[in-house]
Amino acid sequence: MSETINETGTRLICLSCEAEFVVTRPGNGELTCCDTPLDIKGK
Repeated sequence: MSETINETGTRLICLSCEAEFVVTRPGNGELTCCDTPLDIKGK
């Protein structure tokens, strides 16, 4: 099973400002920061 950005526990990073996030509630949609999509950390 491949990791998706909206799964609980996924660690994300903003490539613009380097803010880091952890998904605590799964859901649909695109997660963004600084008007850019977040990337999975360590990818």
